[in-house]
Amino acid sequence: MKEYISNSKAETVAFAKSLVPYLNNHDIIFFDGGLGMGKTAFCQGLCDGLGINATVTSPTFAIVNEYTGYPLSLFHFDMYRIENEDQLYNIGFYDYLDYDGICAIEWAENIKDFFDENTVTIKFEKLGETTRKITVEGDNF
Repeated sequence: MKEYISNSKAETVAFAKSLVPYLNNHDIIFFDGGLGMGKTAFCQGLCDGLGINATVTSPTFAIVNEYTGYPLSLFHFDMYRIENEDQLYNIGFYDYLDYDGICAIEWAENIKDFFDENTVTIKFEKLGETTRKITVEGDNF
């Protein structure tokens, strides 16, 4: 487990970027944190760490935003509307697990029970207006 106190969006981006060397192809990142907690900023840091030049946005309306890179891409999902595993199949989620990349999942509590391997949980806790405690749990942390 790794804990970090972030005082700004820039610090959250930098922290996420520093974690990329510990991630592996096909890892699934489950985010635990409400609106405005820094999940999109964290994904920006992941893209930066993966060498992907992209402006990261929330996948709320798109369900998934794809940030293509080499050797790994980032697939940023919003699972707010997903209620069961059949719906995961219907949106093509399992296809992404065959691609070279990392899946970052918002509203992960809706699908978390379907996975037990290659997972990392990142919890965001609000400590102040811009201050967050970020806890990372997974095999490599």
